[in-house]
Amino acid sequence: MNNRQIFDQVSDMEKQIGELYEQLGDLKGRLSSLLEENHRLQVENHNLRNHLEQTNEETQSTEAAEKHSVKGLLPGEGHDNLARLYEEGFHICNLEFGSPRQDEDCIFCLDFFAKRT
Repeated sequence: MNNRQIFDQVSDMEKQIGELYEQLGDLKGRLSSLLEENHRLQVENHNLRNHLEQTNEETQSTEAAEKHSVKGLLPGEGHDNLARLYEEGFHICNLEFGSPRQDEDCIFCLDFFAKRT
């Protein structure tokens, strides 16, 4: 092998290493996105499970109270439950009902309250 061939071979290897490095960077970026999404979904899942447990407990206590009450739901109780859900950070509007709010008020949810008052 002469010097030119060795130089060409080293140049080819350098090019291949550069391409592999670029591919590794792309994979790292995708992995980062997946990890962030996974964490967000875990937090959302945790919040939904807590909310479901709380709702189940409230349902059980409501069912027990209904056994002793002939009336069932009191007037305005559904509105109060929706207001509580909204305060806990969930949408109550028909567009995104039940999905978590992002620390900001939803004009559609607020419009629902305005119609009820």
